[in-house]
Amino acid sequence: MKRFERLERIRRLDPVADAQEIYRLSTAYEFPWDYTRALELALYRTYAVPSIGRLLAQTAELTERTQKRYDDTALLLDTVVEHGFAAEQGRAAIRRINQMHRSYDISDDDMRYVLSTFVVVPRRWIDTYGWRRLSRHEIVATTEYYRTLGRHMGIPDLPKTYEEFETLLDTYEEANFGWDEGARRVSDATLRLMSSWYPRPLAPLLRTGVLALLDEPLLRAFRYEKPGAATVALVRRAVRARGRVVRLLPPRRAPHFARQNWEIKGYPNGYCVADLGTRPVPGLRGCPVRHLDTSAADVGE
Repeated sequence: MKRFERLERIRRLDPVADAQEIYRLSTAYEFPWDYTRALELALYRTYAVPSIGRLLAQTAELTERTQKRYDDTALLLDTVVEHGFAAEQGRAAIRRINQMHRSYDISDDDMRYVLSTFVVVPRRWIDTYGWRRLSRHEIVATTEYYRTLGRHMGIPDLPKTYEEFETLLDTYEEANFGWDEGARRVSDATLRLMSSWYPRPLAPLLRTGVLALLDEPLLRAFRYEKPGAATVALVRRAVRARGRVVRLLPPRRAPHFARQNWEIKGYPNGYCVADLGTRPVPGLRGCPVRHLDTSAADVGE
């Protein structure tokens, strides 16, 4: 297989009707490392919206059980990518996602914003750091994939195009990014988790490296000091250089899913999709209200 042969295959597919297959080819074959980093960044930047970051701090899942929360989020989203929306495993993953979200009072605006980060942030990351830019087919397919996920999650008034998702993200962040003490605790815990994946002496360098990849509105919201210009340039050039090296390598012949990432630490003996995630109890810490346990994965399709 030649380097761009899979891209040619993607372009022969219909970006709407075949959105799920195109997204799977893009994430599992073309850009598995980039999508992992981009989706980490997508979720991370949602903490800078105080209503989101504050709630995550109240649940304590991302401050006290950070690795488990990271693992469960990645595995639930990955299950849908690998098996699809119609398969039992995919439906089970969406069911768990909905059960968790419906334990809290989360606004539709916040839900739409979080979904927009999944659409927009990977495109921006890959166009900046990937071994090639995303094709228009992949952009449209990604948009349709997450519109489908959003419908399964019962999110109303979804944007129809990538450009609408991008406008939503930019305007929502401009209006809502801000300081929150709880959100900063969640951010600090996430940075500690990322540093813990590597030898301890490297932790300060890794933290600085992550901060060098963040944009100024995100740094301001968490009140982090921006690394020096030389550090920012060095880190970003290093990540771009990785993309150039990948471009010279043979194309991936076997899919790589998020469940295969070495950063997933919590399930050395395997896992059951239905057991992933949290099960908050009303009246206890982090779960203010009870909602009916009905999943959009099972009704209204």
